[in-house]
Amino acid sequence: MKWKRSERLVDMTYYLLEHPHQLIPLTYFSDLYQSAKSSISEDLTIVKETFEEKGIGLLMTVPGAAGGVKYIPKMSDQEVKGIIQELIKELGQSDRLLPGGYLFMTDLLGNPDLMNRVGKVFASAFAEKQIDVIMTVATKGISIAHAIARHLNVPVVVVRRDSKVTEGSTVSINYVSGSSRRIQTMVLSKRSMKSGQRVLITDDFMKVGGTMNGMKNLLEEFECELAGVAVLVEAEHADEKTLVDDYYSLVKLHEVNEKDRTIELSEGNYFSKEREL
Repeated sequence: MKWKRSERLVDMTYYLLEHPHQLIPLTYFSDLYQSAKSSISEDLTIVKETFEEKGIGLLMTVPGAAGGVKYIPKMSDQEVKGIIQELIKELGQSDRLLPGGYLFMTDLLGNPDLMNRVGKVFASAFAEKQIDVIMTVATKGISIAHAIARHLNVPVVVVRRDSKVTEGSTVSINYVSGSSRRIQTMVLSKRSMKSGQRVLITDDFMKVGGTMNGMKNLLEEFECELAGVAVLVEAEHADEKTLVDDYYSLVKLHEVNEKDRTIELSEGNYFSKEREL
């Protein structure tokens, strides 16, 4: 079957989008479409220019016999700001207030389109860093972890509060919850990670950072390296020091007034962290 250029472009684009951060040899496309490498290179130039013009991402070419092409998902600052403002608008609705000053976020975490975009936001921030694994703690951070992992093309590991027989042998640690100051437990299967891996940890909400700090300590037990921290919403605490210093957040929660049913939110530190880089 001889492929037309229009057919190659569509199929090639789809394949690249489905395999982010994966080096694909030009011979793969050449053999698949039964076309010369020069024709494939011309096709990839068109895809590259379109991706960059539309803000879809970058198409990196690696020269040499072992080289190829790699799609790196990226989002423009304008797109990221739009997602942050969408989150602030949704989270600022008074009917999200729960007893105790908590915010109802389950519907947002279960929105596949929103989580996919949030995942791409964080994947953009860590696109140039080596990430081998995404780690989160059960249960609300799981959708964010999988969204980031989808765009970085890496596996997800889920830390649990108690061991399950289906997990096999496990490693457990005790940590101090940053908000309640209570001793809690984290458990992770020994088969989840290999020593030396670089891990991005994420969660939906960070108060003082006790849970994040616990996951950092768990990484040490596996002899893994912390590559970064990504949180959807962080809480502002004027009277408490955050246990995690280096992290990305999209939204900052300043104050919840249960009496007036108001929620004060602002943009997180995402862009200030980007400027540091």
